[in-house]
Amino acid sequence: MPLERFRPNGMPDPGLAFRAACRALRIGGLVAFPTDTVYGLGADPRDPEAVRRLFVAKGRPEEKAIPLLVGSLDAMDLYCDEEGSARRLAEAFWPGPLTIVAPASPDAPTSVQREDGTIGIRMPDHPVALGLLRLFDYAIATTSANRSGNPSLGAADDVAATLGGHLAVLLDAPCGGEALPSTVVRVCPGERPVVLRQGSIRLEAIERALGLC
Repeated sequence: MPLERFRPNGMPDPGLAFRAACRALRIGGLVAFPTDTVYGLGADPRDPEAVRRLFVAKGRPEEKAIPLLVGSLDAMDLYCDEEGSARRLAEAFWPGPLTIVAPASPDAPTSVQREDGTIGIRMPDHPVALGLLRLFDYAIATTSANRSGNPSLGAADDVAATLGGHLAVLLDAPCGGEALPSTVVRVCPGERPVVLRQGSIRLEAIERALGLC
């Protein structure tokens, strides 16, 4: 399908852009959109073929799981089966640059689960990303919109030049002010939190939120 490009911030009805992106996701298309950190590349996680196309577009090894972005705190209960520590961290840091890896719930999409049965989930702090997520009314499997191994992208023109041939819709707006990718933290019952990728949120702040220090 030809690439559709929208600038929601300059439209009288930004919902037109979000509806076009939702339509594309529902028929298996890939959508790129800004977040509080970098541009994201998204697919419907309920569609394994769409997720496969996301891996192909990015050139990402299939053994590397893709996290979910969600539009509300309550979505934590839909996709994660660890309501204690995971929920407290979500309440402390969402929306924001913290990806929480926790045991997946029975209803979580299998296309994005890790081999150990966990799932990564985050709520971004960006009006365009949240507008899309809330209208879609389901999580979106999302990874950074760049080729695997290359720097993350923060500009729509760079995303179009790099991934335009794979995209159905590009939502063109500035990314947020976070200079680093999200911190990724694993929280599982009976274990202390483990930072899998360091971003702007440090382990000390995570442990304080959980009452561990």
